[in-house]
Amino acid sequence: MPPAPASHPTSGALLDTHGRSHKDLRISLTDRCSLRCTYCMPEQGNEWLARESILSVDEIVRVARIAAEAGITTFRLTGGEPLLRRDIVDIVRRLREIDTEDGPVQVAMTTNGIRLDEVLDDLISAGLSRLNISIDTLRPDRFAALTRRDRLDDVLRGIAAASASGLRPLKLNTVAMRGVNDDELCDLVEFATARGAELRFIEQMPLDSGHTWDRDRMVTREEILDTLSERWTLTEIPGRGGAPAERWHLDGGAATVGVIASVTAPFCGACDRLRLTADGQLRNCLFSTDEFDLLPVLRATGDPGSDAAVDDVLRRCVWAKLPGHAINDPAFLQPARGMNAIGG
Repeated sequence: MPPAPASHPTSGALLDTHGRSHKDLRISLTDRCSLRCTYCMPEQGNEWLARESILSVDEIVRVARIAAEAGITTFRLTGGEPLLRRDIVDIVRRLREIDTEDGPVQVAMTTNGIRLDEVLDDLISAGLSRLNISIDTLRPDRFAALTRRDRLDDVLRGIAAASASGLRPLKLNTVAMRGVNDDELCDLVEFATARGAELRFIEQMPLDSGHTWDRDRMVTREEILDTLSERWTLTEIPGRGGAPAERWHLDGGAATVGVIASVTAPFCGACDRLRLTADGQLRNCLFSTDEFDLLPVLRATGDPGSDAAVDDVLRRCVWAKLPGHAINDPAFLQPARGMNAIGG
C-alpha cells in the first residue's frame, strides 16, 4: 500500500487535496467475463483472481455502508461481468437497503447483457436503479470477431428485456474503434433511440491486459461528433457536473447521445469516483498505478478490523488522488491490471 500523504481528513466528506468530493463507488464483483473483447483481455491464458481473495457479499456491503456514511451516494456494479455472480440479486438488494441522510443509495450496473433477460425482473425488484449495457456492433460477424464469442443474440435479448422493463435511464455503451465499428456509429445511435436508450460512445483507452493499445486505432471525440453531425443536428446539453459523458440532443428532440472522451478531453477536474476491485483493492483513478489494500483490514480480527480502519483506508486512498490521469503525458504508464480486473 502506498504511503498516505500527511493530514488526510478523518471525518466528513471524502475530499481529496484538490477539493473534489467523492460520491460514486464502482464495485467490481469479478474479473471473469463471458466475452473476450479484443480491447480488454486475451482469448486464452488469463490469470484469474484467486477465489479466496474475492470479496464476499458481507464484505462488499460492509465497505459500501462505511463509504455511504462518508458521503458515497451511488454504487455501480461492474466486472468483468457482474451477472456471473450467482449472488448478484442479493448484492443489489443488500446495497439498496443502505440509507443515507438523503435517503437510500442508488445502485447501478454495467453489464454485457448476457443473462440479463433471465434476472432483470429480480434485479429491479431488488432495487436496481440504473443500467448500462455494452454493445460495440450490430453485425454478428463483427461481434464474434471482436468478442471471440458468438453471443450477439444473447446480448440483444438482454437489451430487449431492459427496453421493455421501463427501467430508465437506460444507456448502451460503445467503444469506437477505427476500422472495426466506425462505420456503424449512426446505426448504433438509431438502434439505441428506438429502444428508449441513450447511446454513449467511449474513446478506446489504454486498459487492455495485453498492453497493445494503439492511439491511432482510437476514434476521437471530434471524429465521433463529425460523423453524427452528418445525420443529426447536435445540441449540447449543459450541466454535465461530474458525469463522465458529454451529452447532446438529436435534432432538438428528446433523444440524446453521449461521448466519454477520457483520452482527448479528460474530465478529471470534476471526477467524483472511486473503484473497489473484486479482490478488495481501492483505486482512486481508473488509470492509477497504486492500490490501497482493504482485504487485510476487512479480514482482521479485533480493533484493526474495525469500521474505523476501513474508513481510514478509504480516506487515505481519496487523499492520495492525483489531479488527473496524464494519459497524454509522454511519461504515462498503463496500469498493470486490465479493465476486466479493475472494473469498468
